[in-house]
Amino acid sequence: MTQEEAAVVIQAWWRGTLLRRTLLHAALRALIIQRWWRQVQAARLQKRRRETLDSYTRSEWAAVRLQSWVRMWRIRLRYCRLLHAVRIIQLYWRWHVCHTRGFIQGHYDIKENQLNLQLEISLGSQACRVQQCIALPIKE
Repeated sequence: MTQEEAAVVIQAWWRGTLLRRTLLHAALRALIIQRWWRQVQAARLQKRRRETLDSYTRSEWAAVRLQSWVRMWRIRLRYCRLLHAVRIIQLYWRWHVCHTRGFIQGHYDIKENQLNLQLEISLGSQACRVQQCIALPIKE
């Protein structure tokens, strides 16, 4: 082998080494870019999943809230109906008790040294009203 051929072999080897080094750097840079891109894609996917989960959670919470409002409204409506029925029963019961047993109803007022008394006594269909002012003994 002559010097020229040896020089050509050395030059070819050196060019191959430079080319392999350049290709290695390019491959490393491509791997770095690919890794970065995969991280960006994973972050986007995670964000999309989070938004989807938040949207689902909001819609489920809204449905639960609406259901609880409807249940509350239905229970309140039932309560109001029962309360109305109770009031009617109490009214008739009081009327019955008042007309069969009678009752005493009254008011009083104390002013200075005087007691104002108003009584209404009811026995069946008979009613009697009493109104009286009573002087109170007050020591001075």
